[in-house]
This record gives sequence, structure tokens and C-alpha cells, in this order.
Amino acid sequence: MTRKICVVTGSRAEYGLLRRVMLAIAASEELELQVVVTGMHLAPEFGLTFREIEADGLPIHRKVEMLLSSDTPSGVTKSMSLGMIGFGDAFEQLRPDLLLVLGDRFEIFSAVAAALIARIPVVHLHGGETTEGAFDEAIRHSITKMSHLHFVAAEEYRRRVVQMGEQPEKVYLVGGMGVDNIKHLALMERAALEDSLGFSFGKKNLLITFHPVTLEAGSAAHQMEELLAALAQLEDTQLIFTMPNADTDSRVMMQMLEQFSAAHENAHMFVSLGQLRYLSCMQFVDGIVGNSSSGLAEAPSFFKGTVNIGDRQKGRLKAESVIDCLPERVAIGDAIERLYSPSFQSMLATVRNPYGDGGASEKIVAALRSVSLEALLKKSFYDLA
Repeated sequence: MTRKICVVTGSRAEYGLLRRVMLAIAASEELELQVVVTGMHLAPEFGLTFREIEADGLPIHRKVEMLLSSDTPSGVTKSMSLGMIGFGDAFEQLRPDLLLVLGDRFEIFSAVAAALIARIPVVHLHGGETTEGAFDEAIRHSITKMSHLHFVAAEEYRRRVVQMGEQPEKVYLVGGMGVDNIKHLALMERAALEDSLGFSFGKKNLLITFHPVTLEAGSAAHQMEELLAALAQLEDTQLIFTMPNADTDSRVMMQMLEQFSAAHENAHMFVSLGQLRYLSCMQFVDGIVGNSSSGLAEAPSFFKGTVNIGDRQKGRLKAESVIDCLPERVAIGDAIERLYSPSFQSMLATVRNPYGDGGASEKIVAALRSVSLEALLKKSFYDLA
């Protein structure tokens, strides 16, 4: 009898990390893949990215509409409540043996909370990490406590999940999911990528993603203003922007990006590049700028430098290729100048990615096939010696 593995995905970046696992589950004779899409995947303003899942030949079993056209705290909270209603109905219909989720977004919290009540064991990927500048931190740890199997990206994160009371034998160290895509995805050639993007790379090129820092009220617009002011000073540089996530205060940042791109010929804004074009861009640009986790988890595997702005990723493991700076225009400008310095560029050739060398997807699917589901729901708290 095959095991039904239900995967919930709510964003382009999350699906990019889950893609290889989902394809491997679908190809397994012992596992049956169920796909539930939600959140930004279903929103026109974020590119209706559920189509990328369909293009990969994966069936979508349920669509849970939950994202309100509001980025206020009240709006996000209402979206979470709509999500719990929708996931409750979806799980009752699909009746999966395991729910598999990744990360720390509010959509995933709603799905896991509904699964807890429905007595569905939860498999959580990328737990144990810290991001002190965002409420994702608390959501991630909450999901850990509602989950039953854990697949983590680094030894430090494995210890942290155990420290939270999870049984060590239920915590698997597999490495980062993003590294898998880099190792196995056939990336685009430069000419094909330029044709797809609609512009040619220049003498210098930067890939930029900046998300709201959700624990800092009212800071989104100011921090984006500082970033854009620093970028406006750059010469002979093509700026490739991807849109921020659907978080609190994200819409004002999107409006600022649209205005900046309209006023600067060297600025190119994309609602969603998709995983293939995003990683293909990463191999050709000079560096990554912003506060996206991809600058920490994926960029080192390309031996590219990252300017990590502000506190959103504070607490995460970082390679030597990451330059931290304050969300202020002078500090950002200085960090970009350091990124281009000959000494920093020469150092990048020896950078090691702290999130491993790949293989996470295969390890996860092997465990999903073999792990015992008996008495998995009843957890006992593991006390440290």
C-alpha cells in the first residue's frame, strides 16, 4: 500500500526548494504525491506561479485561497484564519498519511495547525534555523513543535531542534535543499537567459531581492528607500529585481520598485523569475544584494558574494562570501564597493557553502519510504542531559 505524502506550497521560492523532492515522490512506486497550493501561487499580483508546478507535470489536488489583498497585520491574520478553514477541508478530503512542509511562512503555519487537529503527522524541512528580524522565527519554531519528523540543513540546526525537545532519532541532517537544485538543474546559457529576460547583461550585474523585516514596524518603506538610493549611485550596472514576498508592508515596497524601475533604464523588475531563471541569473551576476535567504544558502555554491542588508537573516549560518551591513544607503554602498574589491573577489574561489554539497532530496525521500508511522503522532519531550 502506497503512502500518501501531501505537500503544501505557498510561494515561488518554497516550491523551488521542494521541487526535486516532489518529483522524486511522484516517481516513487511506494509513495503517492498530493499537492496543495496556496498563498502567492494563486495571486495574480505575484505571477500565478502555480502554473510552474503544472508545467513540471505535477498534479495539483487542491487550491486553498487564503491571501487577502491586504498586507496589514490584520489582513495577514485574516489570511491565516482563511487558510486554516481551507486546509481543514482539503485534509479531510485527501486524508494523507504525512504532510510535508518547508520553512516558516504564515501560510505553512495555518496548514500545520490544521494537520495537528486532523491527526496528520507532519514532516518539516529546514527547521532549527534562526531569523531574528522576522516573525518567521517564531512561526518556524512553532511548526517544529507541531511536527513529527525533521529534516535540517546543518548540524547546528539539528542540535537546536533537539534542544527544543524533539527526539534525536526523528531529526535527520540532510543539508540545504537549494544546493540540490544547483547540482541537478540544467541552468540556462547566457544568451538564452538574456533572451528570456528581455535585456542583455552589462559590464556589472547585481541580483536584488529585499523583503520586509516583519518585526520592525514601519521600517519597510524607509529601508527600501535607503537601498534604492544606494543602487541609484552605481554606474555601468544592470540591476535585476525580484519582488518581495507577500508579508506585512510588502505592497509599499512593490510600488517603490515599480517607480524606480520606470525611472532607471538599467533596472529590471520581475514579479517572479522562477527557480530556473533565478538560479541561472545567479551564475552570471557579480553578486546578490538584499535580505533573501538565497544569498546565504545558494549563492556560496556559485562562489558569488552577497550583500546581506539588515536583520532579517540575523542568526543564520553564513559563508565568508556574505557581507553584512546596516539598512542605510552609505553602509549599503560601502558593502557593494567591498563586494567588487579585488581582494574579496579573489577570496570567493575558496568559499565553502555551510549548507552542504547536495543530496538532501534523495535522503528525504528514502526516509519517507522507510520510516515507521506507528505511534508517530504521540510525541514525548526529549530532555537534554
